[in-house]
Amino acid sequence: MRWMLGVMAGLAAMPAVAQTVPAPAAPLPRVAVVTSAGRFVVEADTARAPISAGNFLRYVDQRKLDGTRFYRVVKVADHFGFVQFGSNGDPKKSLPPVKHEPTSTTGLKHLDGTLSTARLAPGTARGEFTVAVGDQPSFDADPARPGDNQGYAAFGRVVEGMDVVMRVFDAPVSPDTALRGAFKGEVPVVPVTILTARRLPPLQSSPARGGGSPQG
Repeated sequence: MRWMLGVMAGLAAMPAVAQTVPAPAAPLPRVAVVTSAGRFVVEADTARAPISAGNFLRYVDQRKLDGTRFYRVVKVADHFGFVQFGSNGDPKKSLPPVKHEPTSTTGLKHLDGTLSTARLAPGTARGEFTVAVGDQPSFDADPARPGDNQGYAAFGRVVEGMDVVMRVFDAPVSPDTALRGAFKGEVPVVPVTILTARRLPPLQSSPARGGGSPQG
């Protein structure tokens, strides 16, 4: 018993070792997109898809999405397809193309609510963005497929207001209208307009356990 008391006393006399608590990861940037059909919020994954997310944020910061439209709706089935918005080839609304960032590199997947950059050949993507409605694995890169198997570049997700995206998705499309000879049967009768797209203030990180109270 005496030796146990001695060991405990020795431990009590030892200096306390500071516990290293890793700093929380910085919150990902969020963007509020206000449209004629309502508001939704996007989280841009600058950690895993820095090229594609950074490209989207440049369009936001330079206000090049203001006044653009959801000009394409691809509805394969109920809650399955995608909507597309952005510069739609307008040179005044378009920035230089960016390097393609496939999902095989980023690890992201085209799940319900995922944002990605539409493209023609890899490396041609500018300011055309899609929102997946339902999971879209065919948009992911797949090296096992023949030909162009690089998919679209996923870079973010809708974190609030998916019901607004569904309003865009469920709105009537024209069976005959096309855009520059493309997208026939996929052009909305009354396109939803993006009024503004602005970054939101960063979310407050949760405090370390045992210290302080959450920030409002």
